[in-house]
Order: sequence, then structure tokens, then C-alpha cells
Amino acid sequence: MERRGAAEVFWVLLVCWLVVGPVLAQVRHPLPVLWMMPISSGSGRENLTAAVAPAVRLALQDLKRQPPPLGNYEVQLQLLDSQCDPAKSLKALFDAMWAGPEYLLVFGGVCPPVTALVARSLPAFNLVQVSFAASSPSLSNRKWYRNLFSTVPSDRALNQATVKLLQRYKWTRVGIITEEGARLSEMKQDLIRQLLKADVQVVSTQSLSEDACSSLRRLKESDVRIIIGQFEDDSASEVFCCAYTLNMFGARYQWVVAGGGTAGWRPGSQVSGCAANSVLTAADGSIRIQIRQLSHTNTPGVSGRTPQDYQDAYLRQVIQEGSKVSQLHTFAYDAVWVAARALGQVMEAVKHKEKYSSQRNVSVSEDDVQKRLLEAVKQTQFEGVTGPVSFRNGERMASIELIQFQGSSGVLVGEFSTATQQLRLMNHLMQFKGPRPARDQTVVVLQRQHVSLLLYGIVSSAAAVTILITLTVLCFRIICRKHWLQRWSGGSQDELLLLGVLLSSSSVLISGLDGAPLSDGISELLCSVRLWTLSVGHTVGFAALFTKTWRVYSLCSIKLTQTRLQQTGYVVLWMLLLDVFVLTSWQILDPLRRVVLQHDLQSDPADQDVFVHPYSEHCSSINTELWLTAVYGYKGPLLGLGCFVAWNIRTVEVDLPADSGKRLTLSMFAVTVFSVSGVSGSLLISHNPPVQFFLTSVLILCCNIFILSWLFGPKFLYMWLNGSELQDEAAEGEAEEQLRRLNQQLKSQTAQLDVQIETITMQLSETPGSPEPDQKLRADDGVRSVTRTHVVQVCADVRNSVRKPSSPDAINSPEHVRRRLSVQLPILHHAYLPAIGGVSASSSSLFGSEEAFVSPPPADEHGDSFLYATQLEPQYC
Repeated sequence: MERRGAAEVFWVLLVCWLVVGPVLAQVRHPLPVLWMMPISSGSGRENLTAAVAPAVRLALQDLKRQPPPLGNYEVQLQLLDSQCDPAKSLKALFDAMWAGPEYLLVFGGVCPPVTALVARSLPAFNLVQVSFAASSPSLSNRKWYRNLFSTVPSDRALNQATVKLLQRYKWTRVGIITEEGARLSEMKQDLIRQLLKADVQVVSTQSLSEDACSSLRRLKESDVRIIIGQFEDDSASEVFCCAYTLNMFGARYQWVVAGGGTAGWRPGSQVSGCAANSVLTAADGSIRIQIRQLSHTNTPGVSGRTPQDYQDAYLRQVIQEGSKVSQLHTFAYDAVWVAARALGQVMEAVKHKEKYSSQRNVSVSEDDVQKRLLEAVKQTQFEGVTGPVSFRNGERMASIELIQFQGSSGVLVGEFSTATQQLRLMNHLMQFKGPRPARDQTVVVLQRQHVSLLLYGIVSSAAAVTILITLTVLCFRIICRKHWLQRWSGGSQDELLLLGVLLSSSSVLISGLDGAPLSDGISELLCSVRLWTLSVGHTVGFAALFTKTWRVYSLCSIKLTQTRLQQTGYVVLWMLLLDVFVLTSWQILDPLRRVVLQHDLQSDPADQDVFVHPYSEHCSSINTELWLTAVYGYKGPLLGLGCFVAWNIRTVEVDLPADSGKRLTLSMFAVTVFSVSGVSGSLLISHNPPVQFFLTSVLILCCNIFILSWLFGPKFLYMWLNGSELQDEAAEGEAEEQLRRLNQQLKSQTAQLDVQIETITMQLSETPGSPEPDQKLRADDGVRSVTRTHVVQVCADVRNSVRKPSSPDAINSPEHVRRRLSVQLPILHHAYLPAIGGVSASSSSLFGSEEAFVSPPPADEHGDSFLYATQLEPQYC
């Protein structure tokens, strides 16, 4: 009996082991997790839990098939209705924590206000939250939300991708249109902060709370070309309908939509006022920035499923249950895996610590478990259905897709990695409506208007030729004036006129240097030099021409003395002094500066978005108009006076053909016309420096060439045709000049001889014993003669033979007196040649007689001639 009882016990234990053993082996340790979701009908999100639940169940099923140690644990989700109300959700959390069991982790959290409030209170409960919908940028603050992790990337990642796209195409001027809402409002503020850091100007921000068309119209009035839209998917059709109505699409506009969730907007739905094709046309070319919802890889992930296998399994369950597809289902699936792997890793660590601890019955505290769990979530890294799952500073590292709508479908044209912060664009897939990406604004191209090198070269060459001709004429006059140009000499006015032509032509070379890369100091110096050369050159040239004209006018109208004729030359000096005074005052009180002048915008025919804004640099001062008025104020009347004087001598002919009335009249009128035309043209076309330079330079050079050819041309033409005659005339003139100089020398010698004769006569009259000289006046045929008679005592040699030759009486002997006169007087009177009224050298008999010696008859103030005669009457002792 005992042996039979023992056998029965053995078989009972065997059956129990065979039956209960596998069941005990399949028992999994429960891991209670609190699932916070809005499930009540009053929340307005009654279908969200139903849409996400199939993904959660698939994750739990896949976890059951996992090998140990993960397969040893079972995640038990306790659903908690948050009702999208922060206060009610917080109260429900307290009640759940009080009622138990002891929760280690909170799963879910869809409503941003509820998520923000609960996440801030998690450290107090020693809880960690893993969400699949917490994307608000404010939740990235790790100081407040350090226990919150979300498998869906933050909206900050969408804004980062948007900024990278703007920087890639160098768009620095944008407008934002945002739909009202807590999440989108936070997203807009974060986007504005990032745009400011990237130096992107936000021209205008509009809201869709009002009429969408009114908001877009304000963006258009602000000339916004790059529009960033942050609105939900159901508002996209309305926005693009208004864009089509306002013609805010095509090559001139670029739409960037960021903020419509993860599924993306599918164009083509019809709205009131627009057909489906109109909406597609407006949306064509727009770029949508969205979070990648499903990985593109075909390799199995941590669950053993490929992303496409999971997608098919999820859709089958959704169809079976008749629920809607959620945009967050893939992130919910990966969130379950994040929670399960972190809890399993912590439980294994705690079990290992309790089993192998040196102290028995050691239990791990809640704080230690919470720290281990927090660290396990941070270090989570696996391949999920949404791609690689990992966290950095609590944010999910993921890929952001750039989808461009082309026609009726979207094309993946780029990706932005939140891990590397790099944007990769597939340019060969990117399509724009124009030849290039849209411009962020109407491009204003600054174009400096300056004198081109070709124009300056041509004009300066003409000016150089004019200067060379002027210098040639001036040097020719200076060199040849003393030889054979006496009959063509116009006085110093010709040299002054050539000097004025030379200075005004030199100003052309300076005025064309505005396009040269010069410093401010050199530019200001050139401004002053140009003003002085042009003004002084005009003044000197006009004054010289006016003086020549006034001389002819004075000679023909009134009889002027030589002194008053010479005073007309002071006209040049007074005009020059007046000009120097005005220019010096201008230079000291209000110096010229290089000023930038902005001109009107000009559209570019090749591109509608490009406008050319021309500008130029010119010489100016604060009161330029006042100083120009002063200069024109005294030069204008002088030009008018010159024309009046020149008109009165238009028919006068003078000895000098070049200074005839006709030539002077035409020259004066030409200078006036060219001057007035240059001033008027310069003021009217000051906005176009090349044209202004060309016109003024042409007028100045034409005026100078006219003066050179009209006044100096006839002289050179005559000399060219009559060169031999002019040489003969020059030779005769040179001979006459030599005779004139010789005549002047003889006249001076005559005066000296008269003084010597007078001295000798006085010495003879003072001789002792001589009677007083008698003076006889005789008039004959208008010639008056004066005869002086001196009595000279002459002692014969026979009477005074007893005297010595050296005695004083012997000196006055007739023989000695005759000898002295025969030697001295002929020497003195040989200076008088017949050409000037003197005595012929052959008339030597006069000098051997005792007759009178006649001096050349000078003319008195009445024009009569008189003759001085000295008669010596010898008396013999």
C-alpha cells in the first residue's frame, strides 16, 4: 500500500510538472506603465486613441516574441483619460499614483498644455515620460522638462530645416503666415528667433484668423516673395486658393510650408471660389517641410519587422477595426519599444544588483530606479520603423523631408538631418517655375554711371590734339613775332586768347576722371582744378576777344588817344580779378566735395524682378546753386555786351584781316552760343554723367577749334601761300629796323656834338681881347639862321718873330687858330651825314676857310627850321 501510494504521488507530481512547468516558464514579469490619452468625447479627440491603439497593440505583440531578457517582461498599459485639460489630467495622475500599482513610466501625452504641466511635475513623482506627440518647441527646455522624451522630432527641427533652406538659396527677406493655435504660435515665435540669428529679415507676419486673402494681400503689398506657411492641412487649400486669386504664385514667388504635421498636405481638394486645378496651379513648385514618418530602409528593425511590413500590418488592423489612420502611429510604435527596452534594462540591472550584492536582502530605492531609468532612456539607440531612434538633450534625432509639389504629386527633393544639422538637396529633382529660384525681393542693382574708358579716350584725344595745336600756335607767335609777323600782330590779346583756349581744353582732360579709382582727397582736388581751369580759361579767352572787339569798336566810333587805347587792356585784368575773387571765396567758404547722386529706378527688360538703380558721383558743395548763380551773374551780362559790341562792328574792315569786324563778330557770337549751350546742357543732363561729359567736352572743343581756325587760320594760310613775299618783306623790314636804330644812335650823337660845339664856342668867346660876338638872325624860306661872330686876334709871325713859340701870344696866332679849327671842327662835323641834314664829307673847303661852320638845322615847336652859324673874324696884331 505504501509503495502504491508513493507511485501515485510520483505520477501526480509528474503530471503537474508537465502541465504547470511550461505555464510557469511563460509567465512574464509585469511592468505597469501609465498611458495618458484623451479618450472622452468632450475633448474633441475621441478618435485619436482608436487610431493609435493598433500600433500600440502591434508593438506589444512583437515584444512578446522577443527573447529574454526583454521577453521576460510584459508592459502593462493603464489608460488614463487626460481630457486635454491640464487640471483634470494632473488630478487623474495623482489619483492613479495613489491607487497604485507603482508606476515607473508615463506613456503618451498628446495635448501640449497637458504634456507641459505633467512633464514639469514628473521629477516630483520619480517618473519618466515617453511621448509620441510632444513636438512643441517650448518642451525642449531641459531645465523644466528633463524627464520628458518624445519619439517625434520637435517643431524646432522643422524650423531649423526651414532656415537651412533659406540659407542655401540666399533668401534673406521672408514673410510668415500662421494659423492660430497654441502649437503653431510657439512654432512661429521659435522660427522668428532662428531667423533673426541667421540674419534673415522677417518683413511681415500675418495670421489666418481673419480672411486668408486679406492676409496674403498685405504680404503682397509688402513685396514679400518668399512666404513661409505654418498652418494645418485642412487650411492649405484655402490659402492656395487665395494665392491663385492674388496671383501670388509662379516664378516670382516661393512657398515653404512647415507646420502641417507629419502626413503632409495633398493638394487637389476643391474649395469655394476655386477649382481643384486652380489650387494645384498655385501650389505647384511649393516646398513642404515635414517629419519623416516611415523609414525608407528595407532591413528589419529591432522588432524584426521592416518598416513596410509594419505599415502593412497596421493598415490591416485599421481596416479591420474601421478606424482612421493616425499620423503618429509609427512614432507610437517606436515609443512602446523605447519604454519597454528602458524598463527591461533597468529591471535587469536591479535584479542583478539584488542577486549579486554582498549584502543580503538589499532593495534598490525608487530614486535609484528613476535615475537608472532616466539614464537608460537617454542612451536608447535602436533601429525603429521611423528610422534610427536616439535622443540628444531629450530631443529625437531624425530626418526632416523636403517635398516639392510638382504637378499633382510630391517629390522628395532633400533631407535635413537633426543629428548632423546638414541639409542635402537633390538639385536635379528640384524644379522652379523660372530659370532660377525665386528672388526674395525686387532686386535693385546699383549701377555707377561714369565715363567709360573708350569715351574718355576719344574725347581726351581730341582735347590733346587741340592743346597741341594751341601750343604750336602760341610758340610760333612767340618765336616769329620779332621777325616777319609784324603786319599780322594782334598784340598781347592773341597770346591771352590762346592761353584761354589752352586752359579750357585742359579742363576736358580732368572732367572725365570721375570713373577712376581715386581717393577722396585727390577727387576733391580734381574738382577744384577742373573748376579753376574751365572758369579762368573762359574768362581769359573771352576778355582777350572782348578787348580786341572793343578796340575796333572804339577806333570806329570815337577818336581815342594812345593812352586811352592802352587803358582798354585793363579789361582782361579786371575780369580775371573778378573771376579769381569769386572762385577763391567759393573754395574757402564752401569747398567742392565728391557727392553721390541717386537717380530714378529703371526696370530691367530681361528680368521683371530686377531694377537698376543708377547713381553717379559729381563735384558739389552745400550752396552750389548760389555760387553758380554768382558766376553766371557776371559772365552772362558780359557775354551780352560782347555780342552787342561785336554786332556794331560787323561791317568794319581794318588793316589786319584776322581782326576784321566780320571775324570778330562771328567769334564773339560763337563763344556766346557755345557757352550758353554748355551751361544749359550741363544742367539738364546732370543725371547722366557720360552724356554730360560728352556734350560739354564737345561744345568746349568745338568752340576752341572754331576760334583757332577762324582767327588764326587766315594768318597761317596767308603765310603758306605767300611765303617768299613775306620773307622779302621781312628782310626789308629788318633793314628798315637797322636804319631806324642807326638813326636813333646818330640823333643821340648829334645832341652830344651840339653840346661840345656850344662848349667850344663859349671857350672862344671868352678869349681875351676878343669883341662881343654879334648875333644875326636871318629868315629865308622859313629857315631861320643864327650867326655868331667872334673876333679872334691873330698876330703874324713876322711881327712876333722875336717871341717864343711857346708864349701865350703865339698860341692865338692866326696860324695856330687856323690849324686848330682845321683839325677839330672837321672831326666834329663829320658826324653829320647828308641823310640826316649834315654836311658832306667831301666839303673840306669849308674847313680851310674862315667862313661860318653850319650845324644841322633842327626843327622848333612851330615846325620851322633854323640854322646856327659860327663865324670867326680874325684880327691881326
